[in-house]
Amino acid sequence: MTVATVPPLALTMGDPSGIGLDVTLDLWLERVRLDLPAFLFIGDGEALLARAAARGLDVAVAAATPETAATVFDEAIPVYSVPLVEPAIAGKASSKNAGAIIAAIETAVTLTMSGRTSAVVTNPIAKAVLYDSGFPFPGHTEYLADLAARATGKQALPVMLLAGPKLRSVPVTIHIPLKDVPAALTEDLVFETALVTARDLKQRFGIAAPRLAVAGLNPHAGEGGALGLEDTAIVAPAIERLKELGIDAVGPLPADTMFHEAARATYDVAICMYHDQALIPAKALGFDDSVNVTLGLPFIRTSPDHGTAFSLAGTGQAKPDSLLAALRLAHELALHERGGN
Repeated sequence: MTVATVPPLALTMGDPSGIGLDVTLDLWLERVRLDLPAFLFIGDGEALLARAAARGLDVAVAAATPETAATVFDEAIPVYSVPLVEPAIAGKASSKNAGAIIAAIETAVTLTMSGRTSAVVTNPIAKAVLYDSGFPFPGHTEYLADLAARATGKQALPVMLLAGPKLRSVPVTIHIPLKDVPAALTEDLVFETALVTARDLKQRFGIAAPRLAVAGLNPHAGEGGALGLEDTAIVAPAIERLKELGIDAVGPLPADTMFHEAARATYDVAICMYHDQALIPAKALGFDDSVNVTLGLPFIRTSPDHGTAFSLAGTGQAKPDSLLAALRLAHELALHERGGN
């Protein structure tokens, strides 16, 4: 087992009725073969044991702190306890456990911002379950930005990056209806999203001079205004501002020609105008091993690029590939940020 050179990762339980528990168990059981980075599970240890027992898995858990997690990791899953209100049932989410799900995320952020853990890795949540309990945020990303702002007193612009083996892509607008995208899209938002992306690729990913390919909003990037004015009035001026700062940015580019192999070789990240424009190619090119990374925060956060998959919970059929990629990337980013290798 590789000796950790940074504190352990803080891995949240996500929705305990989903596959987060399953893939956590599966990866820990293969920890030696995979040379898995040490993590501290933030959540309910009894829920882990119950899921393991239901699947016939031989797993141990042990209470731990960030300081003891790496030592515990070889023999048991180290758990920083955030107990559930009621036992988790595989495939049947309960809003009664929403408070614990949210508390696990907040705990992971607190531990990471204090330096006791090196990064936050979040198992998937079911937003509808949290909404039923009064959760006011569209998703993980926005909640993490709110936690960061409360901790630092500074507003953060969270930027969603989908990082896969063949593509990195960023949506400028995220969890809003498609019909609302044109009104939400502004020159400042395009510019600031791309700026955060370029800075984090340089500081955390170690890309000295990131190359940004910026998609147009409309078909054929507006066809000179014939198919919409947003690309010339909003996207193009934002790109010029990026260039003035010395950032290698090109566009607006027709999105339908940006994602084939030869095109991807010319850039480090695709800046896209809306959710599906970024996520469809990312998932098509790396469905099982893409990672959701939140840029623009004062801490590292990654997540598997899939949902709770309630229908697969407890069946042993869920693939752990994306969580494995999320853990490995979080560890690599933490090493780079701290000057390791």
